[in-house]
Amino acid sequence: MKTVSLLEFRKNTQKIIRFAQQGQRMVMTYRGKPVCRLEPILDDEINENDPFYNIDRLATKKGKNLSSREIDGILYGK
Repeated sequence: MKTVSLLEFRKNTQKIIRFAQQGQRMVMTYRGKPVCRLEPILDDEINENDPFYNIDRLATKKGKNLSSREIDGILYGK
């Protein structure tokens, strides 16, 4: 599996995203240590009932900016 540093990801985001779209799985590192995995989402993994995939329907033009915690609360009831 290919390793991508955070710095490399910041410099070459579009290129790395294209690799993921082509099926390449990567491990992202921060200061030389693995921190997360970047991998393609397969069509059969998408759950149409997941509120995350319907977030555009929850947005309003007059809405305020929300924190990540507020968004999680709206989407997942946390």
